[in-house]
Amino acid sequence: MIELTQEQQQALDQQSGPLRVIDPRTRAAYVLLRLDLFERMQRLLDEDDVRHLEPLLAELAPEDWEDASNYDARP
Repeated sequence: MIELTQEQQQALDQQSGPLRVIDPRTRAAYVLLRLDLFERMQRLLDEDDVRHLEPLLAELAPEDWEDASNYDARP
């Protein structure tokens, strides 16, 4: 596990949602997501067996995702 630099921490503090980052060597894009949200997403995918949706999800732009906090009070 790596620790955030001060610059990265400031960017994360200013961001309201997941932080998008670019690898300057490869220009690959990544999303920095809190571990609890990532684990919740993993459980949802495992529970619902939505592997058939993965190609569709991969095509979504980050602005197409809703804020996951809207769903905190699931029954």
